[in-house]
Amino acid sequence: MTKTILLAIVSAAALAAPAFAGDAAAGEDTFKKCKACHSVVAPDGTAIQKGGKTGPNLYGIIGRAVASDPDYTYGDSILALGATGAVWDEASLAAYTSDPSGYLKAALGDDAAKSKMSFKLGAGGEDVAAYLASVSQ
Repeated sequence: MTKTILLAIVSAAALAAPAFAGDAAAGEDTFKKCKACHSVVAPDGTAIQKGGKTGPNLYGIIGRAVASDPDYTYGDSILALGATGAVWDEASLAAYTSDPSGYLKAALGDDAAKSKMSFKLGAGGEDVAAYLASVSQ
């Protein structure tokens, strides 16, 4: 009986865990769409991905507080999300990249929320998030 209960608990925990698996190699290729506005530059100045400066540096974004790059001026809505203590993980970054304003509206419960990022990554957000997680370790 104890084994049955333990098995049920372990099974429930496994099913409750999010099934999120992006492909980092595919994400590196998809990131080409992001380079017009974003770069990935390590703290020591090593450019992992050279890119634009319209958007924030994405080095270390996974696990970083939302709207926390000190070298970037964020919009009001994403600053409001950051003020809640939100932290980027792969799933939230993938959702944000697919519809930035829609993500902020849902996350803040504010239909007036908007994002400075007008680009919507139609597909591959989970791959880009996996790629960014892999290069920032």
